[in-house]
Amino acid sequence: MSSNKQVDRIAASTTVRTYRGPRFQPLRRALKIPVWGDLGIRLGLALFLIFVVVMIHWWDREGLVDNLDGEVSFLDVIYFTMISITTTGFGDIAPISDRARLVEAVIVTPIRFAVFFIFVGTAYNFIIKRSWEKWRMARIQEQLSNHIVVLGYGISGSEAVGELIERGTDPSCIVVIDPSEERLHEAEALGCNIMAADATRDQTLKAVRISEAQNVLVSAGRDDTTILITLTVRALAPHVPISAVVRADDNESLARQAGANNVINPVRFTGLLLAGSAKGEHIAEYLADLASVSGRVQLVERRITDEECGLAISELKTGGRGLRVYRNGRALGFWEVECQTLQSGDVVVEIIPTPNGETNGDGRDRDDLIDA
Repeated sequence: MSSNKQVDRIAASTTVRTYRGPRFQPLRRALKIPVWGDLGIRLGLALFLIFVVVMIHWWDREGLVDNLDGEVSFLDVIYFTMISITTTGFGDIAPISDRARLVEAVIVTPIRFAVFFIFVGTAYNFIIKRSWEKWRMARIQEQLSNHIVVLGYGISGSEAVGELIERGTDPSCIVVIDPSEERLHEAEALGCNIMAADATRDQTLKAVRISEAQNVLVSAGRDDTTILITLTVRALAPHVPISAVVRADDNESLARQAGANNVINPVRFTGLLLAGSAKGEHIAEYLADLASVSGRVQLVERRITDEECGLAISELKTGGRGLRVYRNGRALGFWEVECQTLQSGDVVVEIIPTPNGETNGDGRDRDDLIDA
């Protein structure tokens, strides 16, 4: 392999992981101002203050004396300004008039402190603070576990992240990967960890510890890219649940073959809402209510508890309405006989009232739901 290829390193504690391939940004937090923008503002302000002092000294050059030749030129003014700002003070040029000394005390000295603090603050921000932040984020990156990885931050990905946060997920537990810096700014503002990189590459997914993730959400914007990312994720994380967004019906089976546990087709879902609205004006509203945490009811999937074993699906301890049971790969409706006796390991899909809805959840008291 040629030696001129770029090498990316993600360092943590005493180990350094080396990946070869296109350069990508490590995990980072939101920055109100870009690094070079911040540096430019600081240096620009410092140079402006120095220029102000030069102009003041040039305007009041008659109050200065050059002990070498007795003449104060513009170059002498620049020289005197720099040694004054840096508090060097060789004494070869000095203020002799009362006005010049007053200017030095009242105007130049505060500016001198301002420039000093600008440079000290810049050194702290770029050497100490940013180094500390980089080290801290490397530690977070190394210790990522049970997190949610969002691959692609387009319309679907951004909506998914917003809904996750609204459902109570800590933004620091969400990692967003997208090649677009502009899109990632929105995820940064929400407090998510971000990485500007190509999600189809192994080293990108290894960098965010994809095998330790709780869930992976894939929404690349193109079905072929989504399927390729899904294949890559499944190869690196055989047991991590993957949800993928595809837009063409004939690509749904391909996404499942690639390893996606859940395949969402927004076009199909939109069609369901439209068809539902044709059969009743409230059906589409209720379906949207089920899908969002901000509604009065919420659709939840969970494993049954030990105390629910042997009970019927209508007797769930949460007070929710059981709709379906998944047992040994089979989907059982609430009307089927098997759902009248829940077994250990069953996964139930239920409708529960949500705190964001009305006080009693869908207009009914929770006790009434349990008794019904």
